[in-house]
Amino acid sequence: MLPNPARLFAYALPAVPLAALSLPLTVIVPSAYAKELGVPIAAVGLALLVVRLFDALIDPVVGYWADRTGGAMRRKIWFAAGIPLILAGAWMILVPPAGAGAWHLAIWGLVLSIGTTATGLAYAAWGAELTPDYAERNRVTAFRETVTVVGTVLVTATPALLPALGLTRQMDVLWAIAIAIALLLPLFGLLAILTVPEPEDRSVARLDWREGFHHLLANQPFLRLIAAFFLNGLANGLPASLFLFFVAERLGAAGQEPLFLLIYFFCAVLSVPFWLKLAGRSSKHRVWAWAMLMASVAFVAAAALPAGALLAYGIICVLTGFALGADLMLPPSIQADVVDVDTAASGEQRSGFYFALWALAQKAALAIAVGIAFPLLALAGFDPANGQKTESGLAMLAFLYAGLPVALKLAATALIWRFPVDGVVQARLRAEIEQRR
Repeated sequence: MLPNPARLFAYALPAVPLAALSLPLTVIVPSAYAKELGVPIAAVGLALLVVRLFDALIDPVVGYWADRTGGAMRRKIWFAAGIPLILAGAWMILVPPAGAGAWHLAIWGLVLSIGTTATGLAYAAWGAELTPDYAERNRVTAFRETVTVVGTVLVTATPALLPALGLTRQMDVLWAIAIAIALLLPLFGLLAILTVPEPEDRSVARLDWREGFHHLLANQPFLRLIAAFFLNGLANGLPASLFLFFVAERLGAAGQEPLFLLIYFFCAVLSVPFWLKLAGRSSKHRVWAWAMLMASVAFVAAAALPAGALLAYGIICVLTGFALGADLMLPPSIQADVVDVDTAASGEQRSGFYFALWALAQKAALAIAVGIAFPLLALAGFDPANGQKTESGLAMLAFLYAGLPVALKLAATALIWRFPVDGVVQARLRAEIEQRR
C-alpha cells in the first residue's frame, strides 16, 4: 500500500528538528564557544574535528547493524534509539554549563554524533523502503526534503527574530534552538512512529562481509551514483562554505546574507511541485541532470559579478534555489532504486548500509570543500581576519565560489545523464525481489 499524504507528512515532520541542528553546529557553535565562553579557537576546532572524524567512521558500522538488528521493527527501533542521545547531546552543547570547554564540546559532540547517525540512517532507510514504486519514491523524498528546507529556514531566521525579545547573544540563539529541538523532536518522532508503517524487510539471505563487499563492487549503478553524488556534494559544499565571504567581500553586501539565504531556500520549496511533476513524466536521473545544468548556467554568471551587483545575484539565488529543489529531492529517490539493484542480486535488503555510504560521501565532500577552499584563498592573498583582500584573492574567491562548482556539477551531470536504472528497470528489479521471496 502506497503511503497517503497524511502519513507522508507525519513521516516528514521529524526533519524539522533534525535540520535545525545542522546550521548552529556548523556556524554558530564555534563562534559562540570562542567569543562568549572564552574557549581558545584552536581547541574548538580540534574538538569539532575529532567529532566529525568519529561521525564519518561510525556511519558504515551503524548502517550495517541497523539493517540486521531490531527484527520486524528495525527502522523504528533504531530511529527511536537515537533520539534520547540527540536530545542530551544537543542540549549540553547548545546550553552548556558554566565552565564548559573543549572537552565538554568534544564529549557531548560524540554523544550527539551517535544519536544523529542512528536516527538519521534509520530515517533515510525507512523512507526509501516506504514504497517499492519508482515514482512514489519521489513523493516520499519531496515531503521530507521540503520539510527539511523549512526547518533550515526557521533556524536561519532565528537570529533576526530574537533581538525583538531582548535576546542578542549567540548563546541566546543556541538556547532558543535547543528549546525547539527538545520540544519538537520527541513530539514529531513519536507521531511518525505511531502513524507511519514499518517497511517489510524483503531480505531472503544474510551476507558475510566478503559477500557483501563483492556485491557492493558489482553494483555498477551504485558506484556511478555515489561518484556523481560526491562531485555534486563538493560542488554544493564550496559555495556553502564561502557564501558569507562572497556576499560580504566580493559583492560588498555585508548584512544582506540572511535575505539571500531566504530567497534561495524559499525558491527551493516553491520548486518541489514542479520537479515532482516533471520527474513523473521522465526518468528521475534525467530530471536531476537538467536541474544541475540549470544551476551551472546560473553559477557561471555569479563568477563574473562585480561589487554591488545585488539584483543580479538575487536572480542567481532564485535560479539556483529553484534547482536546489531537485537536488534535494531526486538523489535520495534514485538511491532507493540503487538499493533494489543490490537486493535483487544479493538477496539482502541493505538500505541502512547503503545510505550510510552516501552519508559518508556527503560528509567527505563537505570536508574536502573546506580543505580546498581556505588554503587556496590564503595562498591567493585573501584573509579577511588579517585585512588581506587582494585582487587575486577576490578572483580566487569568485572561482572557488562559482567557477569550480560549475565544472564539478558538469562532471556529475555527465555521470548521471545515461544512468542505467529507470522506471522500467526498477519495476523489473522489484518483480525479481518479490518473486524470490
